[in-house]
Amino acid sequence: MDTLIEWLLSHSHHAHWYIFGAILLAGFNVPISADILIVLAGFLAAAVVPEHLWHLYFSIFLGCYFSAWIAYWVGRLLGKRLCKYKWFNKIMPAPRLEKIQRFYSRHGLWTLLVGRFIPFGIRNCLFMSSGMSRVSFLKFALWDLLACSAWSSLSFYCFYLLGQNYQALFNHLKTINMLIFLAFSVTVIGLIWYKQRKKRAVENL
Repeated sequence: MDTLIEWLLSHSHHAHWYIFGAILLAGFNVPISADILIVLAGFLAAAVVPEHLWHLYFSIFLGCYFSAWIAYWVGRLLGKRLCKYKWFNKIMPAPRLEKIQRFYSRHGLWTLLVGRFIPFGIRNCLFMSSGMSRVSFLKFALWDLLACSAWSSLSFYCFYLLGQNYQALFNHLKTINMLIFLAFSVTVIGLIWYKQRKKRAVENL
């Protein structure tokens, strides 16, 4: 992945083609992170090649959309045979796969919308499980068009804004780190307090 990033930075004027191709490969479960590529595309559009803003956006959107089609057909054509592979079982054990398939059959669009925002290989397994469940491809394509539009647009825009303000972010890095640490501390303390309160409530019954 580091080599790919260096290549894209050194060929920034054609980066949108490379990003599009790399994301398509991710549909075949090649270990390429679409999330990192979105971060990189946002930074390139903001700070390196702003004239290619729309090229970079559509390379992300179309790449992610068609990559999902590839994953869908991998799941549909290979079906349950995917469960024989260790990498698939590690990311998507049988109980989790069944749970996702049940949730998908009930909620459809919402499953794809939420799944689009979950990284670390879960997203691709969701698309493959859609194919394995033999969900109508037309329905899948239409639902994911909405989900992919929302996810890719929001993600690209956020990282584009961060790329525009990266110097200001560096100048306030200590403050940002402190705020993140405080938010994390408050969350941990809140969870501990909630668990202790729940434990005392059970003991008092």
